[in-house]
Amino acid sequence: MKKLYFIISFLIFSCSENKVPIDIPTLSKYNIVSDYSDVADTLNVYLNKTLGLTLEVSDKQKNRSIILIEKTDYNKDFISINYKDSLITISANNKTNLYYATYDFIEKFLNVNWLSTDFTYYDDLKSINIPTNYSYFYEPPVLTRTVHSKLFYKDSIFADKLKVTNEAFPRYVPNARVHTFHRFLPYNVFYEKNPEYYALRGNKRLPTQLCLTNPDVLKIVKDSVNSFFNKFPASDVISVSQDDNTQYCQCDKCSKIDIKEGSPAGTMIHFVNEVAKSFPDKTISTLAYQYTRKPPKVKPIENVLITLCSIECDRSVPIERGCKDFSSDLKGWSQLTDNIRIWDYTTQFTNFLAPFPNWGTLKPNLNLFVDNNAKWIFEQHSNNNSELFELRSYIMAKLLWDPNLDFQFLLNQFNNRYYGSGGEYISEYVNNIQNQIDNTSFFLFLYGDPSQAFDSFLSPENLINYDMLFNKALSSVEFDSDYYKRILRSKISIDYAILESYRKNFSDLFQLTNVENGLKSINPKLIDRLNDFKNTCINNNITLMNEMGFTVSDYVINYKNALKTAVKENLASLKNITLLTFPKKYANEDPKVLTDGALGGNSFYSNWLGFEGNDLNAVVDLDQIKEIKSISINFLQVTNHIVFFPEQVEFLHSDDNIKWKSLGKAFNKFDLSPKSKVNDIQTFSIDAKNLKTRYIKIIADNISKAPIWHHGADLPSWIFADELIIE
Repeated sequence: MKKLYFIISFLIFSCSENKVPIDIPTLSKYNIVSDYSDVADTLNVYLNKTLGLTLEVSDKQKNRSIILIEKTDYNKDFISINYKDSLITISANNKTNLYYATYDFIEKFLNVNWLSTDFTYYDDLKSINIPTNYSYFYEPPVLTRTVHSKLFYKDSIFADKLKVTNEAFPRYVPNARVHTFHRFLPYNVFYEKNPEYYALRGNKRLPTQLCLTNPDVLKIVKDSVNSFFNKFPASDVISVSQDDNTQYCQCDKCSKIDIKEGSPAGTMIHFVNEVAKSFPDKTISTLAYQYTRKPPKVKPIENVLITLCSIECDRSVPIERGCKDFSSDLKGWSQLTDNIRIWDYTTQFTNFLAPFPNWGTLKPNLNLFVDNNAKWIFEQHSNNNSELFELRSYIMAKLLWDPNLDFQFLLNQFNNRYYGSGGEYISEYVNNIQNQIDNTSFFLFLYGDPSQAFDSFLSPENLINYDMLFNKALSSVEFDSDYYKRILRSKISIDYAILESYRKNFSDLFQLTNVENGLKSINPKLIDRLNDFKNTCINNNITLMNEMGFTVSDYVINYKNALKTAVKENLASLKNITLLTFPKKYANEDPKVLTDGALGGNSFYSNWLGFEGNDLNAVVDLDQIKEIKSISINFLQVTNHIVFFPEQVEFLHSDDNIKWKSLGKAFNKFDLSPKSKVNDIQTFSIDAKNLKTRYIKIIADNISKAPIWHHGADLPSWIFADELIIE
């Protein structure tokens, strides 16, 4: 059954189509009547910009022709706009919604669009045209609407204009917003003396999660929650939620409850309910996330807010069709409680700047959430610049306010006004890339990489077409105009995808190197693209590549280092590699990735050979005895995904592949600690001193398990290797 807001949407637009043009001379006789002079002043700003009028503001009616801005009593959030007999009435149930109603009037009848913090669209009007006996009443289905975008966080007035929050966690205690178990019982305070407070995994207590059946843990958490509320009296929501891992407690008491409840969410809800009982005038938020996503039998009490997270879902198709488990869990929670907050995801966290064609899922996903009691929705965008950042921020905000709006209308309206005559090509790009992924079975993952799509929606042929569309957009506007600069900024996603295609070196359309007169050099088109990408990022203050803190500067430096590697005369190039230990899952588990000339990027999906819990032990055969000067191999680090640099890499040589002699070891230059750089690439190398040999062995020592302080404590750690260079 469709929710009430669909019915309301039908009723509010069932008014006469006959429109009354109120021209400038007529409108100049109006005055604005309101107890809220700041709201009235806001309306005057836009009357002046579009019609050249500034109306008198008073708290009393002076004539029949007025614009009345008033707050009226109503027990739900609403906005209303009415027109009858020269009276325009703008009303809402509180001052915030009164601003929203005024902004709605400005959009509808003054044809103003707030597209981004750097551009507002205006029309020069001669009149406003409003339907006779117009009556508009709207109850927004989502009461707390958040788009995780710095556009809204850094400009609260812009956020108001788009009717979204100006912070990620409104009303929350600042230091206890999500993944809070470690904040209530810090590992370095409690673990050594009281390991029983933490999760039992096998026969070992680990500080990954809390033991939720331990009465002392409940007491400490209640005390901590009370302390947080006392410290932040203006906040009335706190998160009591699992840390960001799946290593929950499996002790006998916890397991008994979880089995009875049919989900590990059983112990969680029992625990959080007990906390919430102690704070009846506050809201206790918890996560339905990963292992707690499946609803239990026990109902959350009234002041428990369930935050349901869709992190696992395929973003290429709507959740209801492509992520049925999540859809089923959402419907299950909606039968247990009306107090649901959705934590949704709309960007690729490993590659903010990569093309991410989830456009066709945004509207249907929001409708799914709304139809299942979600009154609070947090759309986790990148916060920082990402693909078509302004467009995504705008569309998400508009759909959160009104999920009935037409996506294609919003797309075209934004692009045509924000990019000028280039907008049609940006819209064509969005529709084109969406069509490309719609015609494949590609799993669009939040933690993926562009290289996964090079035989799909980012094929060389598709990339050339997308690049052409952006170039057409640039050519259609005046050089160096604001439109040109915005299009150029938006083009960096295609530039980035093409740079990664060059790095992969798999297509004649994007060759990494050229060879002339026996000399290898980098393709000059690649150099131009890299420089353009770097300069556009600098000029637009675009600094981050992903959520792990990997910067554009890091990316450019690593890319240039990779290019130095690419032009080296590599004796190991395409040579046979024998693995003495076994890789897992990535790069098709193919040892040839180590010598194929394709260079690994900052994501483990990008041409890296992965080893989980075991060492890399590989032998390369140079076919015959050759003189070598140096040996090097690169390794990747992504600490939040339990990917660490090896402790050391030993290089050995042999003439017969039987008797081996060590050339020496290269050691990890960086200690592993909670402060380690999250995302990085390190080269391990050794001077071979003009050694003559045929076989080279590389042994990279994995640390085996994540350290006790890591959220993946005691889980097997990974090492990722790529491109063995022997000179």
